Amino acid sequence: MNEITQRFGKRLGGCFVLLVLFWLAGLVLVPNLTMLDFALRPNLPAAQLGGPKDGYSLDNFLYLWNHPSHGWIFLKTVWSSALVTVLTFVICYPIAYWLGQVSTPRQTSALLVLLTVPYLMNEVLRGLSWYIILAFDGPLNAALVHLGLLSEPVRWYGDGGVLAGMAYAYLLFMLLPIYNAVSTLDHAQIDAARDLGAGTVRIHRRVVLPHAKVGIATGCVFTFMLAAGSYMAPALLGAPGSRWFTQLIYDWFFESGNWNRGAAYGVTLLVLCLIAVLGMLRLFQVNLTSAVK
Repeated sequence: MNEITQRFGKRLGGCFVLLVLFWLAGLVLVPNLTMLDFALRPNLPAAQLGGPKDGYSLDNFLYLWNHPSHGWIFLKTVWSSALVTVLTFVICYPIAYWLGQVSTPRQTSALLVLLTVPYLMNEVLRGLSWYIILAFDGPLNAALVHLGLLSEPVRWYGDGGVLAGMAYAYLLFMLLPIYNAVSTLDHAQIDAARDLGAGTVRIHRRVVLPHAKVGIATGCVFTFMLAAGSYMAPALLGAPGSRWFTQLIYDWFFESGNWNRGAAYGVTLLVLCLIAVLGMLRLFQVNLTSAVK
């Protein structure tokens, strides 16, 4: 706060601080507290609200863990979101390093434009493109059969298709933070490490990765949270018997009309994301100030 007031003056800085506080209160704190209030109350008819049955309890949360399949779906969503995060990092790190340390400015601009163009479309359209690619008579099966890798088309829909769609959908959220961090690394440090006899793996392990840890942590946080809260990819690319936790939340709110139980499921997912964020920041030894910057 002191830095803001010193940079913009007391009046303008104070206005910025008030706007931030209003944003946090109106768009973060109040909605989440309201959802928590719903989660702790039973689903009652309007006539019984405020009556003797309308009290706080953990019944909606206990229903999740006592359900024969919903707890497993929650854990599957957690594991799948972590897998999407690892997959996007494996894909994006070499690209980010090439963009930040190897490519020319013209090559960097051209590749970033090519990577950004698909994101000018709506997420639903990008999901539908994967739906077409993975279709039984789609281009992927046609190419694999033509190359002799498959004797007949297969059905790709299911958890594997969801993971592929998510990794594609959130690629830039991993790539750009890592690229931003890697591009600030002085290439002379890489040359010095190579002159001292360090191999490629050791250079990345001892020089590049420690320098880019803030960008890696930011990309992992963004990707994990987006994957954990994704609804479109599971809805379009999931198999009929493949359920994801976000689909359960949607069903409770809009199919069953049980907002209280849906809120409990949503709060559970929110707590998971908070734990994941703090865990990844601790794993990469990054404080919140560095991650925001």
